[in-house]
Amino acid sequence: MVECQSVNIRQISKNRAEQIANYRFLENDNVTISELTKSLSEQCQQNVGGKHVLAISDTSEINLQSHKGRLKEKGLGVVGNNKDVGFFIHPTLVLNAETGFPLGLSTVQVWTRALNHADKKARKYKQQPIEAKESYKWLASAERSIKCLDGGDASMVTHIGDREADLYEEWATVPKQLNHHLLIRACQNRCLWQKTELLYEYLAKQSIEGTYGLQVHSDARTGRKSREAFLAVRFTPIEIQRPASLPVADYPPHLRIYAVEVSEVQAPIDQEPILWRLLTTHEVLSIEKALQIIQWYCWRWRIEQLFATLKLAGLDIESTQLESPDAIKKLAVLALSVAVRTLQMVERRETPNISASLAFSDMQLQCLSNIEPTLQGNTVKQKNPHPRQSLSWATWIIARLGGWSGYRSQRPPGMPTIVHGLQRFEAIFLGWILPHSRLVCTR
Repeated sequence: MVECQSVNIRQISKNRAEQIANYRFLENDNVTISELTKSLSEQCQQNVGGKHVLAISDTSEINLQSHKGRLKEKGLGVVGNNKDVGFFIHPTLVLNAETGFPLGLSTVQVWTRALNHADKKARKYKQQPIEAKESYKWLASAERSIKCLDGGDASMVTHIGDREADLYEEWATVPKQLNHHLLIRACQNRCLWQKTELLYEYLAKQSIEGTYGLQVHSDARTGRKSREAFLAVRFTPIEIQRPASLPVADYPPHLRIYAVEVSEVQAPIDQEPILWRLLTTHEVLSIEKALQIIQWYCWRWRIEQLFATLKLAGLDIESTQLESPDAIKKLAVLALSVAVRTLQMVERRETPNISASLAFSDMQLQCLSNIEPTLQGNTVKQKNPHPRQSLSWATWIIARLGGWSGYRSQRPPGMPTIVHGLQRFEAIFLGWILPHSRLVCTR
């Protein structure tokens, strides 16, 4: 699957026997999601030793409504709109905190909601303990990531989440672990300990400590356009107060953390201004540290790219022709490892000091060397500018196979181009490897 950059069983199978074996593998009850996740976790462990890493968690739905008529009913549930069928996947992507380079996946959670999923009011959601809520996924991700990353001897871990992860239970739990921190975008205008103002009002009263420019990515879902934003930064220590709904015996009355506010100055009229309120257990006492916190949060975008690669922009997991929802869930976990590899290539396309062996075998590197001259032109601008055998060198070749022009003056190749290039390369590689392999005569 990694070699073929595909989740299509027919494409990744060399013959019908292998195709049947792959189907049986995914349908086998002894092949569990926990075992597949364990394998991804062990791969990640090998890359984190001695590093400060960012453990970024988020949720995405796998919508299978277009296949509902042929899917087996067992294992199906509703997704976010409470109508379509599918399931949810919640991975934790691990990055190098110094460079933002993807190192692997520390854990993956997969679950389905009931087909008759009731709303929060009907389920008396607020009265339920955190362990019974879907929100517990954030604490579970942190707990499992701690086990993985501590086992790999990471020097420090910063767990990053979007607004849904702003849970008092998590603030009270995760920082108890040595060298583990939280960085979460605030969701609630929290009460502050012994303060009359709420969190948002208290932050807005703080003085601006610095300003900087940021390139904002476009987002079709929200109508956000790509632009250069001018941002003002505030920061201050705060003490958040325990919500009244939480048991006094289980959680402390208040917790000391730090808040960083990022607000856009003079945003375009047709665009909603950027306003991030970031909460962290890292000590923030200078503008330099505040900017570091902001940079780490900006790298949360990597997990959005991971989901884009998993879906329509890349592997198109939602178009799978498998009939068993349980088999599709296993396929999605396996596909995440392929998506990580693609993300690694995109993120290191301009960096020469990463070896191509991170993503390609020795035979594949030989094949890439043979392909390279056919993709280069006669001028310097049309030649591969990267050191041979580096990941950026290999990515240049793959991008050219994917349809990129090769000119550095043009926009760098994106996810769809890399995925298409990898698929073309696999087809070339299978043909190239035949003369280098033993011929097998079959009847």
